[in-house]
Amino acid sequence: MDQAQNLRNIIKAGSAVPALSRVITITSGKGGVGKSNLAINLAILLSRMGKKTVVLDADFGLANIEVMLGVRPQYNLSDLMFREKSLSEIIAEGPENVGFISGGSGIREMTNLTKEQLINLSARLSELDRQADVVIIDTGAGISEHVIEFVMSSAEVFLVATPEPTSITDAYALLKTLDHQPEFAREHCHIKLIANKVENEKSGRELFEKLSVVADKFLNISLEYLGAIPSDSSVSKAVMKQQPLVTAFPNSKAARAIDNIARLITGQESVGEPKRRGLAGIFSETLRRTLSR
Repeated sequence: MDQAQNLRNIIKAGSAVPALSRVITITSGKGGVGKSNLAINLAILLSRMGKKTVVLDADFGLANIEVMLGVRPQYNLSDLMFREKSLSEIIAEGPENVGFISGGSGIREMTNLTKEQLINLSARLSELDRQADVVIIDTGAGISEHVIEFVMSSAEVFLVATPEPTSITDAYALLKTLDHQPEFAREHCHIKLIANKVENEKSGRELFEKLSVVADKFLNISLEYLGAIPSDSSVSKAVMKQQPLVTAFPNSKAARAIDNIARLITGQESVGEPKRRGLAGIFSETLRRTLSR
């Protein structure tokens, strides 16, 4: 009973924090579709537009983003959880004023968080609402419990998929897993598809139609189309250079496409943007579900 009351106090405190941050959760049904690459470059472009942006690497135990950035953060999420570091101490400075929170690399303790530890982590991360205009959460790929929790709790989800049949079927599997969650509130979760590694805009639209039709028919989940990113050898070259694409090859086809997406979602701030809940709201929702189980 004492533990339950403590959790309720955390929820109440979190709900009192103004929901200032726009939280964008980027996810995918499988790895290798360019999810982390999109998160990095989108963050930089939003920062250039004057948005204080922080990327949260929520792929616990791996370190894709820091490898791509060529950055070695002094601290990571496990230091926040287990070594009494503050949130400000674990936010590393990335390119062009983008803040970056590392999920850690090969840290077993972060891949096996208990429910209570996840609650504690959630409450502490809600402090970002005071520090950032936009928080981009880069989840792990697939349908693990942690990924589903982040997606269910988010008002704005970017689902990345490629034309590969395995990518499409795995993206559908993620949506189907959401559909099976009793707590999933469709009306509060806007899922927007980004078609990556496509031949052209027409191919991106076709990918969206394939996934959108079956999701609407069999799952009653409505998808929105956010845009397409063409296949571009500059992407892999930037990864090898450990530099963001929009910095290393700003005039490449893929960089221009991501810039279009950044401008589109910035325009949505005044028209049609999902109601902001901030990290505090998102994590409070997770806590409420945890208490009800």
